[in-house]
Amino acid sequence: MTPHTLAATAAIAVPILLTLSYIYLCYERPFREHRRCQGTGRIPYLFGRGWRFCPRCNGTGLRLRIGRRIWNHARRLHRDGTR
Repeated sequence: MTPHTLAATAAIAVPILLTLSYIYLCYERPFREHRRCQGTGRIPYLFGRGWRFCPRCNGTGLRLRIGRRIWNHARRLHRDGTR
């Protein structure tokens, strides 16, 4: 194998491997921690010791991954189109 062939193979294989691993991650673990509340579901008040529920994740601390949103949308389109 020449160095050029090896570099071309790696340039093709690495993005495909990363894409497949992200697809598997979206399938296996569709939710991720919400960044704003660090997965706790709570946001502290600016002053004082109180907190409130995070309005973006509704206090769950979890958000649906972008890849899983695309997957769900594609499934919904397919389901609605084949009825």
